[in-house]
Amino acid sequence: MDAGLSPAKKSKIDNGIHEHDKDKLPHHNYVEDFEDKDGSSSILFSLPEKIGALAEALKVFEVHSVNLYHIESRPDKRNPCEYEFFADCDNKNGGLKEAIWDLKKKGSNVTLLSRSGRRERESSLRSSTSIEVPWFPLKINDLDRFANQILSYGSELEADHPGFKDPVYRARRKEFADIAFNYKYGTPIPKVTYTPAEVKTWGTIFRELTKLYPTHACREFNHVFPLLIDNCGYREDNIPQLEDISNFLVDCTGFRLRPVAGLLSSRDFLAGLAFRVFHSTQYIRHGSKPMYTPEPDVCHELLGHVPLFADPSFAQFSQEIGLASLGAPDEYVQKLATCYWFTVEFGLCRQEGNLKAFGAGLLSSFGELQYCLTDKPEKRPFEPMKTAEQKYPITEFQPVYFVADSFESAKQKMREFAATIPRPFAVKYNPYTLNVEVIESKSQVLSLAKSIKSDMTLLEDALTKIQSQD
Repeated sequence: MDAGLSPAKKSKIDNGIHEHDKDKLPHHNYVEDFEDKDGSSSILFSLPEKIGALAEALKVFEVHSVNLYHIESRPDKRNPCEYEFFADCDNKNGGLKEAIWDLKKKGSNVTLLSRSGRRERESSLRSSTSIEVPWFPLKINDLDRFANQILSYGSELEADHPGFKDPVYRARRKEFADIAFNYKYGTPIPKVTYTPAEVKTWGTIFRELTKLYPTHACREFNHVFPLLIDNCGYREDNIPQLEDISNFLVDCTGFRLRPVAGLLSSRDFLAGLAFRVFHSTQYIRHGSKPMYTPEPDVCHELLGHVPLFADPSFAQFSQEIGLASLGAPDEYVQKLATCYWFTVEFGLCRQEGNLKAFGAGLLSSFGELQYCLTDKPEKRPFEPMKTAEQKYPITEFQPVYFVADSFESAKQKMREFAATIPRPFAVKYNPYTLNVEVIESKSQVLSLAKSIKSDMTLLEDALTKIQSQD
């Protein structure tokens, strides 16, 4: 089994939700930490800016015997005539559902915020009168809040792992996991001095894969790879550093790397892509089997994933999947994870009449990179609606691959698929602030339209000047 056939890679994007952070909400940012009470639910509601408005709302909770553990307010950025309130409420005693109904009758816009991992105690509150929105990050440094909510620590190995009985290798894996565990956004990624044995393993993989890239990889990959050699130290005798690569990617497309200590849930992993952040491992596979790894390692990340994150079209396509996942219901996160599997991990594209590989699981696997372009596996056109339902094996070569006409067409199809996800808002990434903006009101839509109009004016001006030169 080659490097790209990692069951743990699937685990990295397997369905799951992280624990909800109390001081972060889908609409705005709240920064005060408070104790998470057992049996509590959080709601977000708006009130008009008038004397006695909050007292009326609090009376609703009192009438229905609902205890409030925490409440805070701020001006509603969407409507300057209203205030927005976040409240953490008792949902075991009293009638929270009835209180929500009464708030709605008074004209308040109420959103019930789900907290992942809270067993079934919120199920009685779910009704057609409230919208349940899973928590998602709004700022790039919000990724710090779930980066360590990993499914397994990097040094925890299965009994069939090549390094399971190697205490030196296990200790080394823990060193890498500790680096990632202590990492915070905005700080340099610690550089690692790789051992001669680790460099030898890298060199074996690097040497074999680079023989296939010119004929098997897509043109975008082959365009970027020499730039990584020139700028990031990609060599047979050197394992590149994440910090150097991350800086290079930021200059190219705004993508950046973040070290990860273990396997993330799909919701958390995909959320990183929304901010153009790729969670990358830093350790290397066990040297006894250089052409095999049961989980993603630095060879998979740097040889398979990194090159295409420097391509603008592919970077945008990857981000589209991440943005679509924010606030999406669990079942749609799984669909997006499956689309990710068949594109970013195992995708093929058609270029000049020939099939080429762009998936990282293929580009980091010597065996499957050759196999995927033969007549043995089935090839189907990439259609997110259908692709999202396709089952796949994780311990053998893929029997089915999906083929994209181009990254641009794949991106447009992902946008159309994202439009079918049932969530009461749209999201937009702001590259200037590195924040995600929630679009859910008429004023926000008008503001977005003005921004697009400004860009169109710039486009028309540029076209006029270009035409005048002809």
